[in-house]
Amino acid sequence: MRRTGPGLLLDGTQKISRRRLVIGLGAAGGLATLGWAGVLAVTGDRDRPLALVYRGPAACSGCAEAVAALLRSAPAGFRTEYCGPDERRQISRDALAEAVVYAQPGGGHVNPAWRRLRGHAEDIRDFVHNGGHYLGFCLGAYLAARPGFGLINGEVGQYIRTEGASVDNADDTVIQVRWRGRPRYLYFQDGPTLNLAPGAPGTVLATYDNGAAAAVVTTFGAGRVGLAGPHPEADRSWYAEAQLTNPEGVRFDLGHDLIRSTVDATSPTLDRG
Repeated sequence: MRRTGPGLLLDGTQKISRRRLVIGLGAAGGLATLGWAGVLAVTGDRDRPLALVYRGPAACSGCAEAVAALLRSAPAGFRTEYCGPDERRQISRDALAEAVVYAQPGGGHVNPAWRRLRGHAEDIRDFVHNGGHYLGFCLGAYLAARPGFGLINGEVGQYIRTEGASVDNADDTVIQVRWRGRPRYLYFQDGPTLNLAPGAPGTVLATYDNGAAAAVVTTFGAGRVGLAGPHPEADRSWYAEAQLTNPEGVRFDLGHDLIRSTVDATSPTLDRG
């Protein structure tokens, strides 16, 4: 059973729910320049692209599994493996060299999570800089900035503390966002705003109701970084446990859009819209 708790601050002074909080291309090198069709043409249907999903003390129970399920159900049909201190796969250059995606789930305070992960920062930064892909959900999106991996030219903030936010506490809830200009509903629990610096390359996929960016795709070196403040990976069990209902039902198309927009180099050129 997943545990819940108070909210999250970047300075770690307030707890976030340990309920759910997110998602490397290495030796495959040239695959970074290929789209879905190119990846599958090279690897074949029996050897789907690998996504490494962190699972360990810097992630909450069930979060890694939800992200892995989202990746497996995406159009590319990723195969997934967990990496972490208690997993068969450790986070390392060699492990990342076999992967197309590194996914970082969330869980706990930002600062304690960062203390557990900072020893792997150089490997993850090099992986993305050389053409890999980072997917971060909620705390994984917080960790893409500083303190964290420093993968984005910009800053993250706490949505519930922004002016005009429709939510002012860290309780699990459902919020409305505008995803590619259309109103949609997503599971939310104290996620970040994603503020790219002026002139930084990036696509804002979704905004909160106050206009702050809720999901973005940007670049880091030759790689791409996809981040979501809400939880497009949330499955039915999340809603049931929190006694919440999504007016649209539980759907995963927005999570698939985030993955495609991040990993598929044939998607439209990054811009600010």
